[in-house]
Amino acid sequence: MEYRIGLIGCGTVGEGFLQILRDKADWLKKHHDFEARVVAICDKLKGSVVIPEGIDLDQMLLLLGRRQRIDDYDSAQKDNPLDPLDMIENVEVDIICELTPTDIKTGEPATTYIRKALRTGKHVVTSNKGPAALHYHELIRLARQNHLFFRVEGTVMSGTPVFSLFESGLSGNTVLAMRGILNGTTNFILSRMEEERMSYDQALAEAQQLGYAETDPTADVEGYDVLAKVLILANIIFGHQLRPEEVERQGISGISFEMMEKALAQNQRVKLIGQAWLESDQVKAKVGLESLPFSDPLSRVKGVQNALVFDLDPLGKVMIQGPGAGKKETGYAILNDILFIHSNLSRPKAH
Repeated sequence: MEYRIGLIGCGTVGEGFLQILRDKADWLKKHHDFEARVVAICDKLKGSVVIPEGIDLDQMLLLLGRRQRIDDYDSAQKDNPLDPLDMIENVEVDIICELTPTDIKTGEPATTYIRKALRTGKHVVTSNKGPAALHYHELIRLARQNHLFFRVEGTVMSGTPVFSLFESGLSGNTVLAMRGILNGTTNFILSRMEEERMSYDQALAEAQQLGYAETDPTADVEGYDVLAKVLILANIIFGHQLRPEEVERQGISGISFEMMEKALAQNQRVKLIGQAWLESDQVKAKVGLESLPFSDPLSRVKGVQNALVFDLDPLGKVMIQGPGAGKKETGYAILNDILFIHSNLSRPKAH
């Protein structure tokens, strides 16, 4: 089967997805009977292009690699830029990949784009944490009403499968609690402070130099990114819509090396932990610094790695660990969600 794909936002994740789609095209056709035509890309900063017969991914990736504008692909479209809502409404697309930056306070404009896509008969895959954290139940209900798919694997732990694992291998379990390291930037900073006896400011500067932290690192270091991921996990794994103000949040900006040294002297390691648990049929959650004993597997997760530990009934404790960010890692999550849609649409219907 062939699918027409449209991208809204084409930054790091979009570029990684296009690379995988190009590099694995033959393999996807052979092993999954899957083909894709990227027919439209719309980016607020880089411009837009619509090619119904399909965009040449080699040429587009060359432009992106050179940091050129998307509309350099077809200069005729420069004078008629496409708004994302126009693309959703007027371009023939089967699957919308919503890959714009996260706004954890409002979930916009991504939520508006996703609503529009689902109301006009298009499946949606997103790596944007805002809609999944704040409006997941509304959007999944809208998708089901219209016999469509809304997929969000790339919002938590990048390409490391969490939600798809629960849909298959862990589907018979009740989740009693979950806790994890959900932000690679802060875990890198804490690891470097411990290993190299760095101050917080020194470790943050190194993270920024290596590209792990943004120029404005607030979302990471103040715990907002982990908060968003905890909300998404509560929405999907526990089936409960928590509001941001219901979750206690603490970041790492107030930590000192002395605090870490005190923990180490007690055979403990300081980590930023996001967690949620069932309590009297209610879901509780919090984000904050914890001193974990060396025997705790989360204490041994270093650098930019992410990890989650689930307490399951009847299976017990299960840990998932893997990359929590990255161009190709998150790009893979987008492809994985699209393949989920493909496998469901191509499955023979029971008679």
